[in-house]
Amino acid sequence: MKVRQLYISPGHNFFGHHEGPPGESPLVECAEIRCVAGRGIEGDRFFDFKDDYRGQITFFAAEVFEELCRQLGVTGKPPGVTRRNVITAGVDLNSLVSVEFEVQGVRFAGTAECSPCHWMDEAIAPGAEKWLHARGGLRAKILTDGILRVDA
Repeated sequence: MKVRQLYISPGHNFFGHHEGPPGESPLVECAEIRCVAGRGIEGDRFFDFKDDYRGQITFFAAEVFEELCRQLGVTGKPPGVTRRNVITAGVDLNSLVSVEFEVQGVRFAGTAECSPCHWMDEAIAPGAEKWLHARGGLRAKILTDGILRVDA
């Protein structure tokens, strides 16, 4: 698995905003992020969110985002608009559900697919939520402390 991009956000723009406007918390692209076992990513909105939270870190495939953009005619948007933390290349993320895996020496447990929500249609383009069904990325728990870095 290659790490193409890393993102954090200090606040929720969509989570918990059902039937209201999205938030305005910035999305911060990082060269590296610090993963803390059982807690999440330092500086991210889900750090210490709740005990045993299954979405301490999220992954999204660059290949899926590129195909989504082609299919919907989207240009000029970074994959960070998906609000996932780690943009990957070269791995089928759905194959990691219910699997322990390692990236750059950090251990994770894949817990579930990141199901797309209605906000994807606003953040990316109309039709994105439907197109992303079963391709929304991966939620995982962080099992060991460590740092993830963008691969050169």
